Amino acid sequence: MTRPPARQPLADKMYEVLLGQFMDGLWSPGQSVNIGALSRELNVSQTPLREALARLEHTGLVRREALKGYRVAPLFTERELIKLMDARLVLEPAMVHEAARRTTPEFLDELKESIQELKRCATAPPAASVRPYWAADERFHLRIAAQCDNPFLETAYRSLGGHVQRFRLFTELGASEAESPAREHSAVLDMMAAGDAEGASKRMRQHIENAKARALTDRRAVRES
Repeated sequence: MTRPPARQPLADKMYEVLLGQFMDGLWSPGQSVNIGALSRELNVSQTPLREALARLEHTGLVRREALKGYRVAPLFTERELIKLMDARLVLEPAMVHEAARRTTPEFLDELKESIQELKRCATAPPAASVRPYWAADERFHLRIAAQCDNPFLETAYRSLGGHVQRFRLFTELGASEAESPAREHSAVLDMMAAGDAEGASKRMRQHIENAKARALTDRRAVRES
């Protein structure tokens, strides 16, 4: 007899709902989270919402303030942004070097699919493309983390995951810039497909350096406008 599928815990569902709202741009950096209003809007009790927000706190997307409740995390300072990218520069070239030594056709196909999705989203209207764009970007990097076959590297990268997500969600997508990551991901994939671990590591380093430069340029332009 086939067992019915297990129901998704309500707290898990609320976590996905709230994360989806972040990805759809419905929350702004520094915005206060009114749990009572959310409870009424989503027609759920406050308990699963509090559990979901506690999970989001671990990702860095929200912060809990004593006696005040939750607030959406602010934008990264320039120093925080630089330090986050520097951490990625330590981890990701090493991960891709190891993953390039363990490629499989299925792994390469999955990376290719994420790149194709990035390309599609880069030419789509921003309102409809932001969420799938960042999801495809995340899928590329997480898949490499899993393929490197080093649980310590993967765990270290995943511990940065929420902060990387925070960087993604509060970053504006310019039309020209949106196409750059797809090209850079393709360069990494080409090296991996050729079995060139050193080349793949070098291309990943260039990709993160470029992402860092784009983010800093955007931040300084906003500050000066």
